[in-house]
Amino acid sequence: MRLNTLQPAPGSRRPRLRVGRGASAGQGKTSGRGVKGQRARKGGYHKVGFEGGQMPLQRRMPKVGFRSKIKASRAEVRLSELAKIDAAVIDLESLKKANVVPVFAEQAKVVLSGAIKRAVTLKGIAATKGARAAIEAAGGKLET
Repeated sequence: MRLNTLQPAPGSRRPRLRVGRGASAGQGKTSGRGVKGQRARKGGYHKVGFEGGQMPLQRRMPKVGFRSKIKASRAEVRLSELAKIDAAVIDLESLKKANVVPVFAEQAKVVLSGAIKRAVTLKGIAATKGARAAIEAAGGKLET
């Protein structure tokens, strides 16, 4: 076998249809485009989703939801995640190093989820009322 002798398998490729070459060719007159209308014209087509002037589906559907811009810079930390960090003083940098919060987080807040047994000091991290009570009950404190 030589590269210059390679060709598609017989019957795998159909010959190109030569349209507009008379009635006997099978695709004469309108060349398979039907009769009149936008699709029969040269270059006459429309954008995806166009419904002939009727209000398109994507515009008939209601807008849903809201995406907060500041959500990416805020992080939520559970009490059970705080228990995994070895440092006695926990700040935003130690949370990032432990992969508890994303690298691009600017603020973090501790929420009451799980439990914490040891005393930890939170520095520059907010906490909910319940989380604050649980940290203080374990002997920890919060510094602003």
